[in-house]
Amino acid sequence: MNTSLSWVKAYVPELDVTAQEYTDAMTLTGTKVEGFEKLDADLDKIVVGQIEKIEKHPDADKLVICQVNVGTETVQIVTGATNVFEGAKVPVVLDGGRVAGGHEPGQRVAGGIKIKKGKLRGVPSYGMMCSIEELGSTRDMYPEAPENGIYIFHDDVQVGADAVEVLGLHDVVFEYEITSNRVDCYSVVGIAREAAATFNKEFKPPVVTETGNNEDVNDYVKVSVENTNLCSRYCARVVKNIKIGPSPEWMQRRLASVGIRPINNLVDITNYVMEEYGQPMHAYDLDTLAGHQIVVKNAAEGEKFTTLDGQERTMDQDVLMICDGEKAVGIAGIMGGENSMITDDVTTMLFEAACFDGVNIRKSSKRVGLRTDASGKFEKGLDPNNAMDALNRACQLVEEMGAGEVVGGAVDVYSKKKEPVRVPFDAAKINRMLGTGISEEEMIGYFKKIDLGYDAETKEVIAPTFRHDLFRIADLAEEVARFYGYDNIPTTLPDGEATTGKLTFKLRIEQVARDIAEFCGFSQGMSYSFESPKVFDKLRLPEDSQLRKTVDIMNPLGEDYSVMRTTSLNGMLTSLATNYNRRNKNVRLYELGNVYLPKSLPLTELPEERMQFTLGMYGDGDFFTMKGVVEEFFEKIGMHEKEKYDPDAGKTYLHPGRQANIIYDGKVVGYLGEIHPEVADAYGIGERAYVAVIDMPEILPYATFDRKYTGIAKYPAVTRDISMVVPKKILVGQIEEVIEKNGGAHLESYKLFDLYEGAQIKAGFKSVAYSIVFRAKDKTLEEAEITAAMNKILKGLEDLGIELRK
Repeated sequence: MNTSLSWVKAYVPELDVTAQEYTDAMTLTGTKVEGFEKLDADLDKIVVGQIEKIEKHPDADKLVICQVNVGTETVQIVTGATNVFEGAKVPVVLDGGRVAGGHEPGQRVAGGIKIKKGKLRGVPSYGMMCSIEELGSTRDMYPEAPENGIYIFHDDVQVGADAVEVLGLHDVVFEYEITSNRVDCYSVVGIAREAAATFNKEFKPPVVTETGNNEDVNDYVKVSVENTNLCSRYCARVVKNIKIGPSPEWMQRRLASVGIRPINNLVDITNYVMEEYGQPMHAYDLDTLAGHQIVVKNAAEGEKFTTLDGQERTMDQDVLMICDGEKAVGIAGIMGGENSMITDDVTTMLFEAACFDGVNIRKSSKRVGLRTDASGKFEKGLDPNNAMDALNRACQLVEEMGAGEVVGGAVDVYSKKKEPVRVPFDAAKINRMLGTGISEEEMIGYFKKIDLGYDAETKEVIAPTFRHDLFRIADLAEEVARFYGYDNIPTTLPDGEATTGKLTFKLRIEQVARDIAEFCGFSQGMSYSFESPKVFDKLRLPEDSQLRKTVDIMNPLGEDYSVMRTTSLNGMLTSLATNYNRRNKNVRLYELGNVYLPKSLPLTELPEERMQFTLGMYGDGDFFTMKGVVEEFFEKIGMHEKEKYDPDAGKTYLHPGRQANIIYDGKVVGYLGEIHPEVADAYGIGERAYVAVIDMPEILPYATFDRKYTGIAKYPAVTRDISMVVPKKILVGQIEEVIEKNGGAHLESYKLFDLYEGAQIKAGFKSVAYSIVFRAKDKTLEEAEITAAMNKILKGLEDLGIELRK
């Protein structure tokens, strides 16, 4: 976004600052100025002169000698220009003055070119008459300038006046970096509003007067909008008795200052209002619109359309089109059509100002391969309430410039009116956020400077619809901070829990997970959250598996990255396979990453993001090695109750006989097991691989860092060993459950120390031996107490079909 200082001053008349002061102050209040260019930087001692007499050069056929009145004196200048004549008023660089550059368009020389008196073919010359290029501009910006030759002023220009000022070159053009949330600053009016607030000056926006004759615009044109989601507002007015001609000099100068070439009064008005209000406009020849109708609707798939630049473009059904009663006449928000363009023969014109969906305009612009100034503004998301104001401003300029007769009334199709946002205001809370002591009255004063309203009864700030970035109190705090001055905010310590200097509970648990994994020899890995739907087939998931219900990505990098992952296994197995194929023998990896589970499809709300602690390994180690890592992690985070393992996990991607769900307090908190051989082959892993996945949100309620000290035992422990013949279907976990349940208050610990299957044990059974320790904290245990506890344990084991080995 560029603006000239003179254009900003048109709405802030009292603004009197240097270019550097303006740059510094505007940047500090949030309107960042990237840089500026002084249009008169290399121009010096240039005045308006009038040629009083022209004579031929005695020794050169292509040179003439001019006597030029420069106001204070008459100077002699020798020139080779062919377009000079007696009485002509021209820009004259006096002896010792400077010009910007050479004769080529846009050519500038650093520091300018100094002009000195001298002789041309023996005749003294005391200055130089200038072309527009030598003044640092071009014919594009000054279309009245001759193609080759000296610039000629109008007759009403005063001799001796500052020629640079007459040409409007005593100006500065600023380039801004405007963020997308400040759409209002993509206009000169918006920049001027910010400048007025920054320098505490009065802001005087353009005064729009009522226009239009006694006729009714509805007698000239009918408008209908079929897709109100993509076109929230469409405004139209009609101008008849068109008179095309050049726009006034002041408008040409303002447009030229921001790099827009003046063309004619109608085109210049649309460009002017687009820059002034930030609202793109378009003009149609009403006589070319079939049925004098405008219909806003989506294009047909594969529809061909020729735009104003003469290029035929192919549409699809997502592109919004402006149509008449028979055909398309423009691509909404991007460019009009060749079939409705304004020509010199136009007599009646339709002015359009509308508000289109920004996302659709951006995507449509990319699809058709056409980006314009208008699309660049629309894609930011414009204020629909600005459309009619801009349209009325354009019609006012039409009447003021005598470019036509405006028909009374306006067509306004506005499906759902956008209302101002009301934001609760709390001065004390804003001061706590900023670390300041600004009074409530001072804050409200800042708001009023940028046209924010205030409701004292409800204590709410009313944000006008052109401010798309004000929704919450933090936004108000930002407004206060930028006008109070970031450099005036004192240094204070942060206030809140963060000052205690520790991680949140969730992050502390995750840090323990990292520590345990790394202590056990695992290295951290990271994998993409984007996956391919083909992953589910590689993992042998059933067709009706909930894990196949995914969040699809709207603009994926490709099919391999087209859905959000619902399981973390693919990334882990891919990493293990990469290491295996690179001949790494023993690999242990872990990852802490989210999976994304949709709550409903199609999506009506954000998916659930669940952190998964995933462990994977091959090489040294087996199922029980992985189980030990899981138990170590649970112990470290304070989950002291005994977790259980259910072998009926039903995971199709794990080996059917070497898998288990991890159960804690009756809830499944994860699973572990050996990768199914078919899955391992699909990933290219040539040996047994093991994984464990722990669902972190499930374990958080059970985790704790509270620790209670217990002293060293004062009384001796008593150990009993039992050797049992156990049916193979009985798991050691079931045995341990019986021991814990029946061991009584004095049970201290137990340990499996032998497991045997062989010829000495009858078929279908195995030998299992445990060492059980009893201890009392307040006395030495008696034999009767130990015997009673052991009898209860043995009775519970017998109920499972377990016999003592004899």
